[in-house]
Amino acid sequence: MGTQEKEKFRDSIGTINEEGKRAWVYPKKPVGRLYEYRKYVSYVLLLFLFTAPFIKINGNQFLMFNVLERRFNIFGFPFWPQDLHLFVIMMIIGVVFVIFFTVAFGRIFCGWMCPQTIFMEMVFRRIEYWIDGNRGKQIRLAKMPWNAEKIRKRTLKWFIFFIISFLIANIFLAYLIGSDKLLQYITDGPFQHWSTLISLLIFTGVFYFIFAWFREQVCIIACPYGRLQGVLLDNKSIVVAYDYKRGEKEKGRAKFKKNEDRAITGKGDCIDCFQCVQVCPTGIDIRNGTQLECVNCTACIDACNNIMESVNLPKGLIRYASEENIEKNSKFTFNPRLKGYSIVLGILISVLVGMLFLRNDVEARILRLPGQLYERKADNIISNVYTFKLINKTTAPIHNIHFELLSHKGTITVVSHEKFNVPKQGLAEGTLFIEVNNSALSGDKDKLKIGVYSDSKLIETTTTAFLGPRSYK
Repeated sequence: MGTQEKEKFRDSIGTINEEGKRAWVYPKKPVGRLYEYRKYVSYVLLLFLFTAPFIKINGNQFLMFNVLERRFNIFGFPFWPQDLHLFVIMMIIGVVFVIFFTVAFGRIFCGWMCPQTIFMEMVFRRIEYWIDGNRGKQIRLAKMPWNAEKIRKRTLKWFIFFIISFLIANIFLAYLIGSDKLLQYITDGPFQHWSTLISLLIFTGVFYFIFAWFREQVCIIACPYGRLQGVLLDNKSIVVAYDYKRGEKEKGRAKFKKNEDRAITGKGDCIDCFQCVQVCPTGIDIRNGTQLECVNCTACIDACNNIMESVNLPKGLIRYASEENIEKNSKFTFNPRLKGYSIVLGILISVLVGMLFLRNDVEARILRLPGQLYERKADNIISNVYTFKLINKTTAPIHNIHFELLSHKGTITVVSHEKFNVPKQGLAEGTLFIEVNNSALSGDKDKLKIGVYSDSKLIETTTTAFLGPRSYK
């Protein structure tokens, strides 16, 4: 078989047949040590996913991504629109970390930590095994005409899938609008909040579509991370790999024969049982090498190890390894590429930590009212009008706010009230006048430094421009 014929499988994805139609994947239930480890990791991550919106730190939701109000809580730290630069740095850190992790360990995140894989393989697929049975029974059920058994199993499975999708949609909503608001909506009743109910049903439909029908195609077609691995991986990356040198040897793969010494016959250790193909959730043959569809879930490793054990051959025919490790038997090294990503990641994290320490709990903005010039008053006083906005990022209200000039002698008068309060995680805005004697001004545009006080405590400083008459000194 020529090289072009061997590589023909790369011309299409594993879930599309030769006619261009959907090739439904019925993976066999994995059994093995790594699958057990994946279950433990998945249970911990599922517990975290379902509880994180309800965990509070200093009154702040542990994780919240309120896109509509542009408010985010990350690990209990609140971020407002004014903190966009911090959020951007965190996003860059996330991207660099993903690149670093992929260069070193391939697509291991997809197989072990991705919510799509965890829900699909550890929740929906396990329900499917419970109701429909394992691979063989699922295939027979799919081909079966719509009789009482098939209707009963399909109805039960689809109903449970819908309930779980609805639950996931509620948790997803808690991340978006906040758990307190979600619980309030539940207490008020769904019909009191029609728009939220409609949004919830749309999310439910999306999740149901993904896990009941689209499934592994999310990882193959929709997820951009899978496409990136072709660029990021090299022959030193640790991936789920088939040891073709050991599996093929001189005479290639061959079925297992009892009491046969394969070292003498020259046959490879791969007995061509296709167990690695049958357990693959994306329907690929790992023996063809690294492929776009592989999510590094390790199901093929467990299946192959079980077969090797049953025929008294060494385990590890399929294992975590790099191409260089298989070809040259070389060990993993922290190469210059990884060192470069580590340095960049370290610098970005240091910058973020420094900016978090310098970040204030109160944000003050004082801006001149657009289109307004200065006003000359008695006793050589120059007056400018401003709008102000104070943002309280804490979970406690701030009382008795007033402003004082720090750089010049003058007065600040807030329209309507001298002192006011800023609610917790809220804002206060209004209009104020700043009056300064013309003799204290150095030119037609001075920079004023203003202190924001709560009672007698200075809680924030800000600057603004002050216009005055042109000086001809």
